[in-house]
Amino acid sequence: MISRKEMARFIDQTLLKPAATTYDIKLLCQEAMNLGFWSVCVNPMYVSLASEILRNSDVKVCSVVGFPFGANTLEVKTFEAEKAIKDGANEIDMVINLGALKSGNLKFVRQDISSIVNKANSIQREIIVKVIIETGLLSEDEKTIACELVKESGANFVKTSTGINSTGATVQDVKLLRKIVGSEFGVKASGGIRTFEDAINLIKAGATRLGTSSGSLIIKEIKT
Repeated sequence: MISRKEMARFIDQTLLKPAATTYDIKLLCQEAMNLGFWSVCVNPMYVSLASEILRNSDVKVCSVVGFPFGANTLEVKTFEAEKAIKDGANEIDMVINLGALKSGNLKFVRQDISSIVNKANSIQREIIVKVIIETGLLSEDEKTIACELVKESGANFVKTSTGINSTGATVQDVKLLRKIVGSEFGVKASGGIRTFEDAINLIKAGATRLGTSSGSLIIKEIKT
């Protein structure tokens, strides 16, 4: 049986609601420190606040980029990532350009991802880049292509979904992504993860990180 501490290290505790307040973010960060989550995932506006609160803790700060549609221009996404990193983000969760992928413009998709990876790599500290491919909107062939582009572009993780535009993480999709990217690459499951059963099933399927707003509820289900 996985312990509370072990489960907590899988979790990016997430608060991306548009009406989230400063008070909400402070509570999020305090909860993350108390329970030992890997990171908090917040909108760009709150990166500097979260970074300040978590400065002397082990909890990382993750910012979304191009969220939730991924349809911003390459230049805007790159600037957004750079600003988030300068504000203290340790990790970036960017949304892939789905329209370009479905149009067959793979060169652009690769460039869209690699521009953020290159910007992250230019910073004088380690930055993790995760790429949201929105599995619920892709065919199996498109999922394969998307994962290959993510790996080729130098990112660190492929992530299932935003939890907004389509169905969230499924065991089937996580198994597929793990098969495509191999055993060493990061796979983040996100969207609709609300219970311990959800979490453990996705971990068994191959997820190495979980994005959820229900982290505290999941942890409380564990007895030790």
